[in-house]
Amino acid sequence: MSSDTPLLKHQLVAEFLGTAALLCAVIGSGIMAERLSAGNNGVALLANTLATVFALYVLIEILGPVSGAHFNPLVTLTLWSKGRLALERRGTLAMYFIASQLLGAVAGAWLANAMFDLDVFQFSSKLRSGWSQWLAEAVATAGLILVVLRASPGKAAALVACYIGAAYWFTASTSFANPAAVLGRMLSDSFAGVAPASALGFVASQAVGAGGGIVMDRLLGPAR
Repeated sequence: MSSDTPLLKHQLVAEFLGTAALLCAVIGSGIMAERLSAGNNGVALLANTLATVFALYVLIEILGPVSGAHFNPLVTLTLWSKGRLALERRGTLAMYFIASQLLGAVAGAWLANAMFDLDVFQFSSKLRSGWSQWLAEAVATAGLILVVLRASPGKAAALVACYIGAAYWFTASTSFANPAAVLGRMLSDSFAGVAPASALGFVASQAVGAGGGIVMDRLLGPAR
């Protein structure tokens, strides 16, 4: 490991903070949008989308050089399977990254609840289930993984942020595409929430979608 390679503790802090900030942005902007939109769900979703896109771009730009800015267990597992993590500690790094992401998602949800004077410890009651939701999550995650694997150097932040912003609107599920996001959204009974009863279907669909993204990447051949 070269002297300029970030230490493991720095990488884990980056993954924790990045995932926490992302979930705080998603949930917090959803709460604010719902309060200010006067019942107009379209306006609320637009505001939620913009805040998420801007936050995601900034977080990837500033934390990417430290940890790669995964903020998503499926992204970490995909890069692990493709051999894109440090070879001498690949398995350990993936396990620790995922733990940091999940803890960050919980912290981000609790922080958003606290900032808007809601009960910090709560669960969402918003059911999101059915084949259309699951298919949407598979499609959203497949696209995200494909973007991550095919992004040109230096363009990942913009491409990932733009894709997630678009997927908010072209998928029925509003594109969670991230098991850590599912965990965080379970912990806020707000606009962006998802009920615990819906979580398993979302995560399973995301895993299938991630596999689909990897297959599409292989079918396209080596990236130029």
